[in-house]
Amino acid sequence: MSAATMSYGMRARERMPFAWDFVTLGLTAALLLVGIVMVTSASMSIAAKDFADPFYFFERQFVFAMAGLAFGWVMTRFPTALWHKYSMVLLGLALLLLALVLIPGLGARVNGARRWLRIGMLNFQVSELAKVLVLTWVCSYCVRKRAELETTLPGLLKPFGLLVMSSVLLLIEPDFGAATVLIATGFAVLFVAGARLRYVLLLLTAAVVAFALLALTSAYRLKRLMIFLHPFDEPFTGGFQLTQSLIAIGRGGWFGVGLGSSVQKLFYLPEAHTDFVVAVLAEELGLAGVLGLIALFGGLVWRAFCISRAAAKAGMPFQSYLALAFGVWLGLQASINIGVNMGLLPTKGLTLPLLSYGRSSLLVSLAWLGVVLRIHHEVACSARAAVTRMPGGPR
Repeated sequence: MSAATMSYGMRARERMPFAWDFVTLGLTAALLLVGIVMVTSASMSIAAKDFADPFYFFERQFVFAMAGLAFGWVMTRFPTALWHKYSMVLLGLALLLLALVLIPGLGARVNGARRWLRIGMLNFQVSELAKVLVLTWVCSYCVRKRAELETTLPGLLKPFGLLVMSSVLLLIEPDFGAATVLIATGFAVLFVAGARLRYVLLLLTAAVVAFALLALTSAYRLKRLMIFLHPFDEPFTGGFQLTQSLIAIGRGGWFGVGLGSSVQKLFYLPEAHTDFVVAVLAEELGLAGVLGLIALFGGLVWRAFCISRAAAKAGMPFQSYLALAFGVWLGLQASINIGVNMGLLPTKGLTLPLLSYGRSSLLVSLAWLGVVLRIHHEVACSARAAVTRMPGGPR
C-alpha cells in the first residue's frame, strides 16, 4: 500500500463515523450476559458462606465487565498502526511483566502459583496481558520480516525463540496452560503469515516433545495427567474436582435441572464460578445449553476470522494477523476450558474467556475485542476510500 493511499485512508477514517461490527457486539454481549448469570448462579452459596453476601461475585463480575467494556471502547479509538509501530516496546513490557511477577514481594502467590502482580488492593494476572503483547509483536514481525519468514528457517527461529522465552517465564510461575495457548496461537499466526510448512512442523514437533518431557519429568504434572485419565480411581483426593464436574454434567441431561438448581455448586465442585463454570451451566441448562454456548464462541471466532480475511484483502496484513491471533486464541482457550470440564483434557487452570469469574481475563479479553472492532472499522474505511477514488464514485 503506497504512502499516498495510506494518507488518504487515514483522512477517510477521520471523517467517517465509527463502523461498528454489530455481529461481534451481539455475540460478545450474549457471552457476557451468560457469564454474569452463570457466575452468579455458581457462586451464590460460597459467597454467602465466605462473605455473607450471596451477590458478592456477581457485583464484582458486573463491575469488571463494565470496566472491560470501557477499556474496549478506548481501544477502538487508537489506530492499529500504533500497535505495529510500537510492537517492540509492547514486547519489552510483556517480558518485564512476566519477570516482575516472579520477584517475591511484587508477585502475589495464590494456590501455590506466582501469577499475579499486586496493584493496590487488586491482583492482576500478568499472563493475560503478556500473551496479547507478545502476539502483537509476532504479528508485527510477520509483516516486517515476511520475505525472511517465508524462505528461511532462521526467519522462523527468531519468533520461535521469543515464544519459547515467554513460555519459559510462564512455566516458572507455573502456568502450563497459558504457555501452551501462547505457543499454539503464535505458530498459527506464523504459518498463516507464510512460514514453510516443514519448518513449522519441525519446530512445532520440538515444542510438543519439550512440553511432553516437562509433563513426564515433573511428579506433580505427571500425577495430574494420570488423575485426568482415571479420575474415579481417586474420587476424594486428586480426582475430586474432575469427578464432581463429570457428575454435574451427567445430571444435566438434555435440558438441565433448571437455572439455579445445581447441586454440585453447593460446596461439592471447587472453583465452580471460575474454571468450572461450564460444568454448572451443563447441570442447569443441559446439553442444549452447552451447545448454545459453543455456538456463541464459534460465531465469535468465525467473525474474527472474517475480519482477518477482510483486512488481508484490503492490504492490511498486520491487522489481518492480529484479528487472526484473537480468533485462534479465543477458540483455543475456550476449547481447552470446555475440554477440561468434560474430562477430555488435563486440568490447566485456564479461565473461559468472557464467562468465568476472573477480573484480569475479562478486562484483557474485552480490550482485545476493542482492537478487533477497530480493525473492522479501518477495513470499512479502506473500502469506502477505495470506492470514493473510483471514477464516478461518491464524493
